[in-house]
Amino acid sequence: MKTIAVVDIGKTNAKVVLVDGESFREVAARTMPNGVVNAAPYPHFDAEKLWAFIVESLAALNRERPIDAISVTTHGATAALVGEDGNLVLPVLDYEHEGPQEAAEAYRKIRPPFAESGTPIMPMGLNAGLQIYWQSKRFPEAFARTHHILMYAQYWSFRLTGIAASEVTSLGCHADLWEPRNGRFSSLVSDEGWTDLMPPVRKAGDVLGPLRPDIAAATGLRPGVPVHCGIHDSNASLLPYVLTREAPYAVVSTGTWVVVMAIGAKSVALDEARDTLINVNALGDPVPSSRFMGGRAFSTLGGKSGDLPASAIAAVLDRDAMLLPSMPEESGPYPGRKARWTVPRDALSDDEAQAVITFHLALMTTTCLDLIGADGPVIVEGPFAANRAFLMMLGVATGRNVLAGGSATGTSIGAACLAAGRAPEPSIVTIAQDLPPGAADYAARWRMLADRG
Repeated sequence: MKTIAVVDIGKTNAKVVLVDGESFREVAARTMPNGVVNAAPYPHFDAEKLWAFIVESLAALNRERPIDAISVTTHGATAALVGEDGNLVLPVLDYEHEGPQEAAEAYRKIRPPFAESGTPIMPMGLNAGLQIYWQSKRFPEAFARTHHILMYAQYWSFRLTGIAASEVTSLGCHADLWEPRNGRFSSLVSDEGWTDLMPPVRKAGDVLGPLRPDIAAATGLRPGVPVHCGIHDSNASLLPYVLTREAPYAVVSTGTWVVVMAIGAKSVALDEARDTLINVNALGDPVPSSRFMGGRAFSTLGGKSGDLPASAIAAVLDRDAMLLPSMPEESGPYPGRKARWTVPRDALSDDEAQAVITFHLALMTTTCLDLIGADGPVIVEGPFAANRAFLMMLGVATGRNVLAGGSATGTSIGAACLAAGRAPEPSIVTIAQDLPPGAADYAARWRMLADRG
């Protein structure tokens, strides 16, 4: 196998990436913003625009370098309701829409307990089970035409192959649809009569089938190109480590969401009120996890990439300039808390403000690691892996080695491993620690103030 095309649909951006199946280098990519359509019947993802982008990108990239296999990875908390004709019976709901909360009270009476599903109660539509339940009650006629309930990665695999499948990393992503410890659909699925709508469970790396002949013709790909089942994006980042590294360690997958996953974690009681959960990795094993919308916060706050001058970092530590949680306030380990600057932002230089934002994100990540009993080194994947100040503060606050993953889009490389049938030893760099001595005291004070509220 030489070239793998990865369809990588993130909450903020959609990508089609070519990965060399020998070196696991990204050799080409096409990207588009993944916007939300704010129109009836509710805010939703523009599936047809995304589909056109996928087809056009496969065609263009295949002209650069012939594609030998296709793998899919997407954000979680999203389900597609597909009719017998293969079309959507309802648009793919944006999980940030508040509409499903209309059914929250009734849903809480029927949802599985946290001990069964590893799924906490979440705001908006972040529980995919709630989304589906709300759609079934709010749009009963359309829902009655549902032939398959597909998690999002498997929806795109279905469009590429015509073959429907379920898969555990997506089912186990705070969806209330799966029992991580027992490896089966949850009681919600059977109690609501959805069992027959759930396609057979396939492994993330399984070949669902060849690319549909009409898609092969439209893109110029050779007939018979295999399409793999697909994987939830955070689990895609985790996969190369699961396959190559001995526990214990933690992986911090960064993007719109910062998702923290602990392999070989200490035994701790997860607090469902603080956005902890149990994910399921590509091997079907439960993974204690926690998360917050760190990438969204970085963008909302006007965060900038790049190294920060030592003078700005020193000034922030000297002044105890902090951003206390939470941004946004609906998610993460400090739910319902409004963000607060201890020193007004307009009293800081731009570099100082950037240092405060970066330290905030590192300390939020530290809290997430603590909540799930993470042990061993901390490996950061995705955009934050290039943020040196973030990595250094994370090391100070955790007291553990911090390593930066070598790929700017760890999800694409992880998804490519599904098609390659193997994983490379991840390229990681240990981060040297050279923050001023006051950094540890700063981190401790941040935690004290954050915990105090």
